[in-house]
Amino acid sequence: MKTFSFLSLLASLAVASSAVAETEKPNILFILIDDMGWMDLSCQGNKFVHTPNIDKLATQGMRFTDAYASAPVCSPTRAALMTGHSPARLQITNHLPHQDRFTPKESELLPAEMRDHLPLECTTIAERLRDEAGYATAFIGKWHLYKGKEKQFAAHAQGFDLNIGGCSNGGPPTFFDPYGIDFLEDRKKGEYLPDRLADETISFMREQNAKKKPFYIALFNYTVHWPMEAPEEFVAKYKDRPMKGYNHKVYPAMLETMDLAIARVLAELDKLKITKETFVVFTSDNGPYGGVGDARPLRADKGHLYEGGIRVPLIVRWPGKIKAEVVSKEPVILTDFYPTLLEVAGLKPKADYPGDGESLLPHLMGEGKLKREAIFWHYPNFAFHQDNRLGSAIRMGDHKLLEFFDDNSVELYNLRNDLGEKNDLAAAKPELAKEMRMRLHAWRKTNEAKMPIPRK
Repeated sequence: MKTFSFLSLLASLAVASSAVAETEKPNILFILIDDMGWMDLSCQGNKFVHTPNIDKLATQGMRFTDAYASAPVCSPTRAALMTGHSPARLQITNHLPHQDRFTPKESELLPAEMRDHLPLECTTIAERLRDEAGYATAFIGKWHLYKGKEKQFAAHAQGFDLNIGGCSNGGPPTFFDPYGIDFLEDRKKGEYLPDRLADETISFMREQNAKKKPFYIALFNYTVHWPMEAPEEFVAKYKDRPMKGYNHKVYPAMLETMDLAIARVLAELDKLKITKETFVVFTSDNGPYGGVGDARPLRADKGHLYEGGIRVPLIVRWPGKIKAEVVSKEPVILTDFYPTLLEVAGLKPKADYPGDGESLLPHLMGEGKLKREAIFWHYPNFAFHQDNRLGSAIRMGDHKLLEFFDDNSVELYNLRNDLGEKNDLAAAKPELAKEMRMRLHAWRKTNEAKMPIPRK
């Protein structure tokens, strides 16, 4: 009888322990900055910008040197983050709406066909976290995954309990209240948008923490997108300051005010005593807009498949799980965060839902490198500036190959030795170029990538 009771007690404790483990889901705070380049943080080595709070965050977790956006423009990257699918598979390969007006008159190619919204049939990361793991979900900021007034495709239709500002806007009409943004009520005239979004984030965190409910917040900032606007005291600070490479003096002011707004959000985690229970990601959706930012030493900027258009800053913090002050040179792509967040929440990928990313959690926790051999991009569309070439790209190890569709040419670079992509090795390494090109073609076929259309 005593033996039976003891075994029953052990069984009860095991069930209780399992139940506790099941309910202890970490919070997830995913911060995405709009159009912030790889070199737009002090911790990346830029002496001309002031971002002490993000720099501090970088010392508290893992900072990646070779992280990439899923595309060189915003909408495809955002769609990939939400779904775990590559932009090629989603057929969302350019910033919405599909802007054929950017096609140069002299081009012999017309851009590839693409969707003009994120389909509701896609299962977003918010839907899985909410419906299967009990997360409270909030989208705060820039959605930009449908066109015009088709609000049935807004963020709250894609798994988010709360939607603040998640509409079709690619950029805000203004960064000062009244904003003129759908799903964002005006509150106080003259209020600055990054501060407002920080307030909304803090309010949601407090509410869910009081309920003892895990939360997933997608804080997708409108800043540092055009228009170039910041509070006057910060603009004045940079007015007469030498800023090597920056073409607009308001841009560094926007970076500093962004840093301060994010600092308030991170400080609230400390106040609520949930810092250790919160998985934090900080990154950007693509490279900097060339008219204002400076991606050097990287080549080119937003809208290009060269490094300046796709390489982005990435910092991940989870105290007690991810070691502090770690710098990773592992090539990763933002599409990886769909399976990563699933694993963080204790969920598994679905066999009938093919994903194009790989979970970063084992690498983040010091358990080795990733299993894949290459990462890919497909950009068969013209950007707003019209000087980009339609093409695809693959990075395999230290090497990156770009294939351009206008003349069927390729360029090959060793990024470890040639970060600025100045020395084309395609002629010197024909076998490597051939192998990488074949892999790129196979990937496009698997993803059913849409190709440019010859002009009739």
